[in-house]
Amino acid sequence: MAFNTYVFIFAFLPLFLLACFTLGRRGLRVRKALIILGSAVFYLAGGWQSAAVLAVSLAVNYALAFLLRGKPGKRGPLVLGLLFNAGLLFGFKYLDFAADSLRLFAGESPARLNLWMPLGISFFTFQQIMYLVSVKRGDIEVRLSDYLAFVLFFPKLIMGPLMEPKEFLAQLNDSSRVRPDWGNLAAGLKLFSLGLFKKVLLADTFARAVEWGFVHGVTTAAGPPTATSYDLLLVMLCYTFQIYFDFSGYSDMAMGVARMMNLELPLNFDSPYRTVSVRDFWHRWHMTLTSFLTKYIYYPLGGSRRGTVRTCANILLVFLISGLWHGASWTFVLWGLLHGLLQVLERLCEKGLKRIPAFLRWGMTFLSVNLLWMLFRAESVRDWLGMMGRMLSLRYRVISDGLIRTFTLPEGTFLSRSLHLTHLTDRLPGLWMGLFLGAAFLICLLPGNSARRMEKQTPWNLILCAFLFVWAVLCLGGESLFVYNQF
Repeated sequence: MAFNTYVFIFAFLPLFLLACFTLGRRGLRVRKALIILGSAVFYLAGGWQSAAVLAVSLAVNYALAFLLRGKPGKRGPLVLGLLFNAGLLFGFKYLDFAADSLRLFAGESPARLNLWMPLGISFFTFQQIMYLVSVKRGDIEVRLSDYLAFVLFFPKLIMGPLMEPKEFLAQLNDSSRVRPDWGNLAAGLKLFSLGLFKKVLLADTFARAVEWGFVHGVTTAAGPPTATSYDLLLVMLCYTFQIYFDFSGYSDMAMGVARMMNLELPLNFDSPYRTVSVRDFWHRWHMTLTSFLTKYIYYPLGGSRRGTVRTCANILLVFLISGLWHGASWTFVLWGLLHGLLQVLERLCEKGLKRIPAFLRWGMTFLSVNLLWMLFRAESVRDWLGMMGRMLSLRYRVISDGLIRTFTLPEGTFLSRSLHLTHLTDRLPGLWMGLFLGAAFLICLLPGNSARRMEKQTPWNLILCAFLFVWAVLCLGGESLFVYNQF
C-alpha cells in the first residue's frame, strides 16, 4: 500500500488513527497491538509472498535477539544474525546480478533466475541488524511487542527512514504519547500534505520528462537516439529534481504520519542541493542511510584514525556498499565508487578547494551530482556514457516538442484558458517546463527544510497546505511507484 493512493489517504490512515486514539487510549499494550496489526495489514497489501519472507526474517531475528539478551559477551547469535540477514538480502537482491556477472566474465550469455525481490527488503534488513546490535550492546530490552512494533512500524517499513531502536522504543513506551495531540495532528497533516504535493505534482511531472528522455536518448534496436543535447541536459536536471522530490516527499509523508501518532522519525533530507561539496551532500541526502553506513561500517573499519591511505580505502569501500545497497547492477556499483572517489579527492585537495569561491564549489558539486544521477537512472554504463557524450557535445541545440509536451498538464491548460493566456503559451511552448524547473530550483535552494518548520502553524501556512493537499488529491490518478520502492 502506497501513501499516494486514495485507499491509504481516505480509508487506511483515518481508520488507523481513529483506532489508535480511541482503543489505543486504554494503554500501551493495546496501542502496540494496533500498530503491529495495522502495519501487518499495510504490508500485506503488497503481496503475501513479500509478507512470508518478512515473517521468516522476523522469526529468525527475534530468536537470535532472545539468545543475545543479557549476554553482552556472547557473539555467536549476533554473527549468525549478520550472516542470515546478509544472506537473505543477497539471495533475493543480488543472486541474479552475481550469476550474470560470472557468466559475462566467462564469456557466456547470461540466463537469469528472475528472482522477485520482497518489498522493502533493503530497509527492514538493515533495521533487523540495528536491532540485534542494540540488544548485544544492552541498549534495549527484548520484548516481542516492542520488537514487532519497531520493525513493522508502517511509516518507515518499506522506504525508511532508518531509525535506532533505542530512540523509537523510548517514544513507543512513553505513556504520555497515547492521547491525541491536536498540535501534532496539525503538524503531521501539514508535512504529509507537503510531501504528497512533492510527489504527485513535482516528482511525477518530472518523471514523465525523464521517461521521455531515456526512451529517446539511447541507442536501441529501432535506431539511434533522437534526443538532442539540450534535451538531455534538461532531462538530467529533471531527474535530479524527480528523485529528490520523490524520496523527500515520501520521507515527509512518513514523518507526517508518525507525528500524527505522536511519534517522531529522524530527518532524512536537509537541503542537499545547497551543498558546496559531495561530502556535505551525503551529510544531507538520505541522512539515516549515511548514518547507518558510518556507524556500522566506516567506524568499525577504523574510520579516519589509521592514516590517509586507510581512510581513503574505507571511504571507497563504504560507498561501494552504498552503491550495491541501492541496486544490483554495475551502474550502481560505479555510481557508488565515483561518489567515494569524489570524496577522496575532496579530502586530499581540501586546502586548495577552500580557496575556490563558494558559488563555484556549489556549481561543481551540483554538476557532479547531476551527472552521477544519470548513471543511477541508466539501464547500463554504456547507455550512460552514450547519453553523456551526446549531451556534452552540445551539437544538437534545440529542444524537442515531445519533451516540452510532457509538462503540459490538465490544470495548466485550464489555467491558460481561464486567464486567457493561450496566446502566451502558444508563443512560448516551453513556458510550463520553465516554470516547473524554476520552481524546483527555488524550492531546493531558498527555503529551509519543511520538516524543521512543521510545528510553525500560521493561518496562511494552513491555508496553503490545505490548497496543496486538495490539488494533489485531485491529481491522483493511477498509483505511481516511488523511486526508492525498488530498493
